[in-house]
Amino acid sequence: MRGGLRRPYRPLQVIGVLAAVLSAAVSLQFSPAERAGTRPIPDKPNLGALGERLNTNTIAIVSGNPNATYLNIAYDLSDVLDDGDNFRILPVIGKGGGQNIRDVRFLKGIDLGITQSIILNEFRESNEIGNIDDKIVYIAKLFNEEMHVVVRADSGINSLAELNGKKVNFSDVGSGSQLSARDIFKRLGLQAQEVNMGQADALEKLKSGELAATILIAGKPTGAMGKLRAADGFRFLQVPFSKPLQTDYLPAVLGHDDYPGMVEAGDDVDTIAASAVLIAYNWPEDSDRYRRIAKFVDLFFPKIVELQKPPHHPKWRETNLAAVVPGWTRFPEATQWLARNHDQQAKTDATRDQFDQFIATLRAAGANFTLDNADARNQLFGQFLKWQAQH
Repeated sequence: MRGGLRRPYRPLQVIGVLAAVLSAAVSLQFSPAERAGTRPIPDKPNLGALGERLNTNTIAIVSGNPNATYLNIAYDLSDVLDDGDNFRILPVIGKGGGQNIRDVRFLKGIDLGITQSIILNEFRESNEIGNIDDKIVYIAKLFNEEMHVVVRADSGINSLAELNGKKVNFSDVGSGSQLSARDIFKRLGLQAQEVNMGQADALEKLKSGELAATILIAGKPTGAMGKLRAADGFRFLQVPFSKPLQTDYLPAVLGHDDYPGMVEAGDDVDTIAASAVLIAYNWPEDSDRYRRIAKFVDLFFPKIVELQKPPHHPKWRETNLAAVVPGWTRFPEATQWLARNHDQQAKTDATRDQFDQFIATLRAAGANFTLDNADARNQLFGQFLKWQAQH
């Protein structure tokens, strides 16, 4: 052939060259020990120690349903106090006040719970879960929970007395709303046809006329009530602070800042409120569970000022760590912390009182402001700090 003879094509020779190239590449990628078939095995993590650390430093708090204030409060605690594996708050969705007392008393995985002081007293009197005087202690009084009574705007119902004999939703079974609503109606001599369901279902039945009213007792503003609009045919019912209620409840209002879609500016709705309390099981002082709750107190109490700042729930601004719950024993570490930090707590209380005074000053001057969102609260708090410096 032209150009001379070609060397014969040898596929086996080509395969040999490729194998040599691949072998060299493999040798470059792996260490001598790996090439010798003795690839080192990574150290196994000490899973037992990790599990022990997580359990020792995690505390569970039973709260309420997603539309209630308790879960927001528990989440705020988690947001502010969580420190990775060193300490962790685990918010647990619960039924609310009554069931939370049962859960703190009996559930092995629950350390803390939020309930109402009036319900604690009811459980003591009824003895339905035994004597709890030496089983339940409180950490702190948290805030007030307002009674929300919703009726249709065209229902013609203008007082609680007009709900006598009618079908009324007292919220979920075991909730603080259910038990406190029963107590309130009993004190006022009223007997409603009680039904129990979540607020979303109750509002639909209220629209259709199957219910005369629905009741929620929770710290304002609540998620469930915040969705309501007067334009959709709803109205809050006034609840006067009558004499039968004055021994265990407080006067309160639902205002435009709380529910701009339901309450016109200047047309506050009178209502009543109950006290929310953070409780724990009364563990022996030499137990791991006691030490865990003591650690929570030592982290929680110094951070109350941070919790009272936006964007956390505005109800934190009502918290006075030194406030007592009459007739109940405080968790020993909480009492000791307050004794050690008396001066600092007095400053915290003074700051809260000054903020309340600042808000009252704005309202008296006819200022137009809102607390309905994080940006508005942040702006208002900045104004408060300037006002505080001047006063």
